[in-house]
Amino acid sequence: MIGRGTAGAARVLVTKIGFDGHDRGSRVVARYLRDAGMEVIYTPPWQDIRTVVKLAIEEDVDVIGISSLATDHLLVPKLMQALREAGLGHIGVVVGGVVPDEDEAMLLRAGVARVFHPGGRLEEIAAVVARLAAAGRADPTRA
Repeated sequence: MIGRGTAGAARVLVTKIGFDGHDRGSRVVARYLRDAGMEVIYTPPWQDIRTVVKLAIEEDVDVIGISSLATDHLLVPKLMQALREAGLGHIGVVVGGVVPDEDEAMLLRAGVARVFHPGGRLEEIAAVVARLAAAGRADPTRA
């Protein structure tokens, strides 16, 4: 699904990597971001890291949102490395879902900008995504 946003709107890829098929939370967030005026590229569950990197390039996204319910967030450091290797270090990455505290610290060390837990406010998610998109667009290393 590609959301209806405005020209120059933040472009956000909302996806799930790994084998977790629970996508209700990611669909809610994707719809909220779209309704907030962002361009949203939404994938079905079960994406692999190569596909996410390829979509990030093809869709020229500013932010990637990863949803995790069943430990798929443990794959995110590999995604962060793949993004850097592809020259996409300017893309902001956020993770949402069930993430234990010790795993949250690991994700932040890997370069994830923010982790949102169940019950997080949609307004706060949208504000963080918008801020990350603006920062990424202003990054002088962006190709």
